[in-house]
Amino acid sequence: MDTLNQKLKYIFSDYFASIFAWTIFSFFRQIYIINGFKTLYFTQKYWLAIAVLPFFWLFLHYVSGYYKDIYRKSRHSEFWHTFFVILIGCIVLFFLLVLDDYIPDYKYFYISFTALFSFHLVLTYLPRLFITSLTHRKIRSGKIGFNTLIIGSNKNAYKYFLLLNEKPKLSGNNFVGFISVQKKIYKKLKKEIPHLGHLKDLINVIIKYKVEEIIIAIEHDEKVLLQKILIKLTYQDLRIKATSNVYEVITGLVKISSIYGIPLMELRKNLLPTWEETLKRGMDFIISLFALIFLLPVYIFVALGIVFTSRGPIFYSHERIGLHGKPFNIYKFRSMVVDAEKNGPKLSSNNDPRITKFGKFLRKTRLDEIPQFYNVLIGDMSLVGPRPERLFYIKQIAERNPLYYRIYKVRPGITSWSSIKIGYTETIEQMNKRLHYDLIYLENMSILLDIKILLHTILTVLKGEGK
Repeated sequence: MDTLNQKLKYIFSDYFASIFAWTIFSFFRQIYIINGFKTLYFTQKYWLAIAVLPFFWLFLHYVSGYYKDIYRKSRHSEFWHTFFVILIGCIVLFFLLVLDDYIPDYKYFYISFTALFSFHLVLTYLPRLFITSLTHRKIRSGKIGFNTLIIGSNKNAYKYFLLLNEKPKLSGNNFVGFISVQKKIYKKLKKEIPHLGHLKDLINVIIKYKVEEIIIAIEHDEKVLLQKILIKLTYQDLRIKATSNVYEVITGLVKISSIYGIPLMELRKNLLPTWEETLKRGMDFIISLFALIFLLPVYIFVALGIVFTSRGPIFYSHERIGLHGKPFNIYKFRSMVVDAEKNGPKLSSNNDPRITKFGKFLRKTRLDEIPQFYNVLIGDMSLVGPRPERLFYIKQIAERNPLYYRIYKVRPGITSWSSIKIGYTETIEQMNKRLHYDLIYLENMSILLDIKILLHTILTVLKGEGK
């Protein structure tokens, strides 16, 4: 599926819509407010606006998440999405570019704003409606399809396969096969679509067949396997739906979705709205960039402290697991002696002899973590998020609490709610306790919560109260 080409259709449509809307509005201002029909002309201000405004609108639409999930648009939702984004953009433009107009009466301001909003809304939405309607037609005719995998092998899986596959207006599901969760396989299902393997083969099947959508259709007596299925799918970038009989198991993680009368529930793909995701990443980039520049004297102080108090490198780097389960190298100021883990991974404690005297100061003030602003800058980490762990410890934590894999849905952070509550962990039990706070954070994620955690962290650093 040509996702890039589909995105470009919307981008070019929005680009030219913004030019045409501002051009018509400029003529409207000249005719209705400035000089009537005497002379229509293009001012220097107009040409500057034409050069800049399209990018303002594209940025606004991007931040709002309009260019994500490009084939799955609802025309009803699309209208209201467009309506509110255009409204916000026009308010900004009105105060920046229109409010300084010389007018004989304030009623002209109301008229100008209504005209600006109306031109942008109509010229932006109508091309979008055309593109989206054309895409829907292609999906329903089978010209566009989404590689879909069924998880389940009994009567329930067969029932939902028939419901989705036999509708006159197709849902866009291109069934590549099914994965069985038990040895028992319903024969009629196997006749209809290929059996691609068992639950242990799930990830390999997703990669091999380029699966875009999962439908979990298990029987009532198979629900004990649901957590195992969800854990395997946690860090896969897929659309995941479940049949109605598993609703009570995943309440709070779903939104109801009905495809032409077929009751399915869609698991939340994103923990934050797109605009908050974009804002969070923007804050990460800007704050980490400023931190790397303005904390340079602190970096020099810490580097000198390490050099003069212990032998070995200034920085320490090792592999951690991050977003979607991908490994990355994390950077810290070295707070332990060289070869501290020559006998294998070992958690530290307050009286750990491996920690240098200067290292104790760094840990108490959290200054050993500040090189991670570089990790944040390049996108491996976020300012706020669950602390990343090594695979050696992840396996031990996940054995006790398989929900650990849910934290792969977000970037790991320099600081977190669990870091404030618990600090450095000394045992696997403490790691599991920290996971409890991380999971609560995931269910309550917001920009405001991140700001609160950052403020608490700053106070911890200033007071030297790190654990």
